[in-house]
Amino acid sequence: MTYDLEDRTKIFSIDIIKLLKTIKPNYLNRSLITQLIRSATSVGANYCEANNASSKKDFRNKIYICKKEIQETKYWIVMIVETNPEIKKELRPLWQEAHELSLIFNKISNKLRN
Repeated sequence: MTYDLEDRTKIFSIDIIKLLKTIKPNYLNRSLITQLIRSATSVGANYCEANNASSKKDFRNKIYICKKEIQETKYWIVMIVETNPEIKKELRPLWQEAHELSLIFNKISNKLRN
């Protein structure tokens, strides 16, 4: 399946939100859920901003933010698994997608540097 990167990041955000809606918040996972929603949705939002950047420097900065946010998203996914091991199987493909997006943003970032 081929995706436009903007669509792919949007679908990823929606998939994260859908899965998180199935988790019953408690004292351990409440802030983790919030953090994961923020970082996962930030990736797509910043990529949209990058596509409308006012300069190459602005584009590079937004891509760098995408790179950081997707790494943070991977971290929060792991933390959610620790507090909600019953959904580990459902989170695995989302972590894999986050990893692939991380590789994509790293490649874009590296090309911009060269």
